[in-house]
Amino acid sequence: MKSKSLGVILAIVATFSVSALAQSGSATTPSGAAALPSAPGASSPAGSAAGLGPITGTKVGAINIEGAIFGCNEGRRDMEALQKKYEPKQTELKNQNDELETLKKQLSTQQDKLNEEALANLKKQIDGKQKSFDRSVQDAQEEVGNQQQEIASRILSKMAPVIVKYAQENGYGMIVDTSKQWPQSPVLFAGDGVDITKAVVDIYNTQSGVAAPASTGGAGKPAAPKPSSTTPKPTTPKPSEPAKQ
Repeated sequence: MKSKSLGVILAIVATFSVSALAQSGSATTPSGAAALPSAPGASSPAGSAAGLGPITGTKVGAINIEGAIFGCNEGRRDMEALQKKYEPKQTELKNQNDELETLKKQLSTQQDKLNEEALANLKKQIDGKQKSFDRSVQDAQEEVGNQQQEIASRILSKMAPVIVKYAQENGYGMIVDTSKQWPQSPVLFAGDGVDITKAVVDIYNTQSGVAAPASTGGAGKPAAPKPSSTTPKPTTPKPSEPAKQ
C-alpha cells in the first residue's frame, strides 16, 4: 500500500490546491472591494478605491477570489506551466516512495528470519530513507506553495481594479469573498444571483488578452479549485516493530 505522504504531494503538485493563497490572509485575499487595489501601507478615503471614484451602490455581491484567480485564462496557463515544471519532482518522489515501500515490505516479511545485526541495519536504512523522503515532501510543498502564491498575488494585483470597476458600474456597495465556506468564512450563504465571479473573469480575460489553455473548456469558464484551509503534512507510516519472540 502506497504511503499517504506520496498521495499528499502528488495531489499538491498535480491539482495545486490553493492553500497557500488561503493562508496568506487579508493582504492577499481581501474581503471587500474597496480594499482590493490598495498598495501596502496606502490609505484610501472611505467609500472610494484606488482613485476610481466613490462607491455609492447599495447591492451586496460575492466573488470567489480563488476561483477567479485560478480560473481565468492567465491563472490556468500559469498553473499548468507550474504543474509541468514539477513533473520531474513527481517522478523523483514516486521513485523514493517505491524504494521505501520495498524496504518496508522486506522488513515485514523477513524480520523473523533476519539476525539481530541484519534487522538493525534494515531498520536503520528504512529510517534514513523515511526522513529523506519526508524532507523532500516538505520542500516540494513549500516550493509549490510559494510559487502558487506568487502567481496569485501577481494576478490579483491586476484583477482588483476590474472587480472595483465592475462593482461601481453595477451598483454594488460591497463585495464579499466566498473562497471559503462558513464557518471558515464569515459569509453564511451567498446565492448564485449575487455571484460576480464569472463576469469578472470574462472581463479580465478580455483585458489580459491571454487565450484559454488548450486543455480547458474555453474562455470565461472559471475552474473549480478545491482550496484547503491548511497545508497537508506528511503522514508516512513508520516501520513496524519486529515481532517479540
